[in-house]
Amino acid sequence: MSSRTYYKTTTVIFALIGILHLVRIRQGWEAVIGGVSISMGVSVVAAIVAGYLAYRGYALSKHS
Repeated sequence: MSSRTYYKTTTVIFALIGILHLVRIRQGWEAVIGGVSISMGVSVVAAIVAGYLAYRGYALSKHS
């Protein structure tokens, strides 16, 4: 696998993760893991981090 393909793949994966977190926030979906309710703040942080990683993957794919 070339580095360009790797960066494009990670861009898509992180973009999807970020979008799903934004949808969770917008729709108000509850997330429970092991009986513990996960706050929306976790999704806000996760959406920002995933968005940044998607952006970096996209930028790196353009330079490869």
